[in-house]
Amino acid sequence: MPFIDTPDCSLYYEETGSGVPIIWIHEFAADCRTWEAQVRRFSRDHRCITYNARGYPPSSVPEDGKAYTYVRQRDDLLAIMDALDIEKAHLVGLSMGAYTGLQFAMSYPGRVLSLVFSSGGSGAPKGDREAFKVETYKGADRMLNEGMVAGAHGLAMGATRVQLLNKDPRGWQEFRQQMAEHSALGSALTLKNFQAIRPSLHDFEDELRKLDVPVLLAVGDEDDPVIDANIFLKRTMPRAGLWIHPKTGHGLNLEEPDEFNHRVAAFQIAVERGKWPRRDARANPNQSIFMGDKSEGAP
Repeated sequence: MPFIDTPDCSLYYEETGSGVPIIWIHEFAADCRTWEAQVRRFSRDHRCITYNARGYPPSSVPEDGKAYTYVRQRDDLLAIMDALDIEKAHLVGLSMGAYTGLQFAMSYPGRVLSLVFSSGGSGAPKGDREAFKVETYKGADRMLNEGMVAGAHGLAMGATRVQLLNKDPRGWQEFRQQMAEHSALGSALTLKNFQAIRPSLHDFEDELRKLDVPVLLAVGDEDDPVIDANIFLKRTMPRAGLWIHPKTGHGLNLEEPDEFNHRVAAFQIAVERGKWPRRDARANPNQSIFMGDKSEGAP
């Protein structure tokens, strides 16, 4: 098995195809296998890298909770790029992976060709922070006390996962089974030290307004915990576009793989052609819907 060593853990990765690199960053409830439908499509003309985050076997499962912060996850991505001699890459992250990708883009914008921020933003609104933390800790304790089978089933039956069950029962069963195979310790420590206590996206508003990286925000319209956060990001980041898919929950790439692949491909092509510009200053939401005369920028 291929691994990349960091100072405190080893990260399992897979590499498929050749061309412009795309790095796929998985969510909390999944691992590198979640990107199979994407790797099969994009590895035809791209170099696709998937990996398991720390705490997700066969990657190492550190026993110290301090090893699971969002900063460590961000720097794991840097270690992977450096070890594989990748100067710049398209990043595609989902949920926890989206947060990691955005943190990486803010810290190392010169290393990012583009970012797909998919299903990200849980716990971001300021008023939801304490309730989100309590719920996250309860989930972590359940995994430690009852095991991953119980934890995986509880999450798979959640309000933003039943959409996958209704659309694709076979895919839902696979999702639940793969999560049940995860390390209870690694998952619990990730929940407590990354998910529960990571800073709100609103804390980075100044940095986000200055971020000159092309971003596609992707969200399902039934993924209620993240919709407001994505609207905030759309209104804040100058090169962000927002795609909301109807009748869809949190696992956007699993629920709608064809449309997800189409949207990601179209976005990356636009970026590579220089056709994903900053938002036109005239599209300021505070501006009147009526423009002045033609001297004010009309053709």
